[in-house]
Amino acid sequence: METSVNTCQKVVAVVVVAVTMLLLAACPPRVSVADINRDPGRYANRDISIAGRVSNSFGAMGTGVYEIDDGSGTLWVYSQNYGVPGNGSKVAVTGRISQGFSFGGRSFAVVLRETERRH
Repeated sequence: METSVNTCQKVVAVVVVAVTMLLLAACPPRVSVADINRDPGRYANRDISIAGRVSNSFGAMGTGVYEIDDGSGTLWVYSQNYGVPGNGSKVAVTGRISQGFSFGGRSFAVVLRETERRH
């Protein structure tokens, strides 16, 4: 009877560890804006996360761009489905880096195309 309980505990422990590892692996890494600006090609076509304060924004009807300052630099974020947060807002955002982007008559060398936001 005791061996059966020990075996069940080991199986549960292995399952918990496996699920935890899967959940952690699914989270995109948080990257500093300075690292992105230094080598944007390194982060192209990969999900990454950044966080900071909104320092500039413009858009309408739920679509627009906003600039995030994380203390190491600034990066523009293109938001198509999440709206544009106001200046001074703290945000964390996940997306993919794009180079050579235009919106509202302005050109941006590097932007993060937003796929998820956490306030």
